[in-house]
Amino acid sequence: MSPIPDVPIPPDLSRRYSRTPDGRAWLASLPGLIGQFLEQWELLPDLEPGALPWNGHGGVVIPVRRRDGDGSGGNGSLAVLKVAFPHEEATREHHALALWGGHGAVRLLAADAGSCALLLERLDACRSLLDVPLETAVTVWGGVVRQLSVVPDDRPGWQEIDHVAARAEQWSDELPATWEQLARPFPRWLLEAALEVCQTRGAVGRRSGKDVLVHADLHYLNILARPGVPGPGTRQDAPAGLEPYAAIDPQPMIGEAEFAVAPVLWNRLRELPQQDPGRALLARCGDFSAAAGLDAETARQWSLVREVENALGYASQRHHDGDLARSLWVASTLAGRTLPGLPAPQELPGPGEDPAHWAEDRR
Repeated sequence: MSPIPDVPIPPDLSRRYSRTPDGRAWLASLPGLIGQFLEQWELLPDLEPGALPWNGHGGVVIPVRRRDGDGSGGNGSLAVLKVAFPHEEATREHHALALWGGHGAVRLLAADAGSCALLLERLDACRSLLDVPLETAVTVWGGVVRQLSVVPDDRPGWQEIDHVAARAEQWSDELPATWEQLARPFPRWLLEAALEVCQTRGAVGRRSGKDVLVHADLHYLNILARPGVPGPGTRQDAPAGLEPYAAIDPQPMIGEAEFAVAPVLWNRLRELPQQDPGRALLARCGDFSAAAGLDAETARQWSLVREVENALGYASQRHHDGDLARSLWVASTLAGRTLPGLPAPQELPGPGEDPAHWAEDRR
């Protein structure tokens, strides 16, 4: 076997994880982990000279070629190696992907649970649902959710995944305490609206008999095209039996599928109309719910409480005023009483945007 080539680590990943002892230890181990799995799974990096691998917030993703093929796409030769920082989402990812089996989600080819290393089907990282018109995204997203909504069975992977209702019960205790600790960063009525959802949907969710496997981070960038697929609405060139788009990076949970709607509401806010954007947000909730065969009112409720939880998270962090304003606008609008004094939704930053740039733009 030829020597394993070195793979560069993306600078922003290094900056992010160099802030803590655990992060620095993981960064120090990362070259060895990459080399280990390139060799163990007989992979060759598929990077242009000088190019960096892809990365998200929690790990590195390296395009690779499997040694069992010639790179033409036959025999599963094109893939990606993902090595994630060990955290709750990463440790459960392989369980969810195995349960989905490539239907609605990226195909899992191999996994090493101890190191959070995965060998995955290669999707087109340059083509996500963020790149298509919203009306098209609605249809594709709905189809993906229908595929992902697998009913629990006797496979052991289900035991590793938390229940949405249990999370709601946890929020019932934590949200009021955090709200007080943060000096009540928004009106109490909005907190109470979220608590009512926790107390009703949490209990109803346990009794409803509608439990499915939920991708809790199903925003537009987490749905990618499969290579060779010309566009939505066709199976042309897609792998046999698989849809042309697939989800990545799940935050898997078990519960009502409506829990998945929230991320498509707190993204792409700039596309809301200037005239009555609140009504348009509620219509968007209804459109995405209908496309996936979900109940729009249940989706509205879960989205409200998720955004209140997000708002408290942002309120606890410095330099996240734009993110806090976005979460408060979405949460209060879903609750039917948009808070006064917030920027228009078209002026709010998207999730992950540089807060310093947003603050500068506001001046």
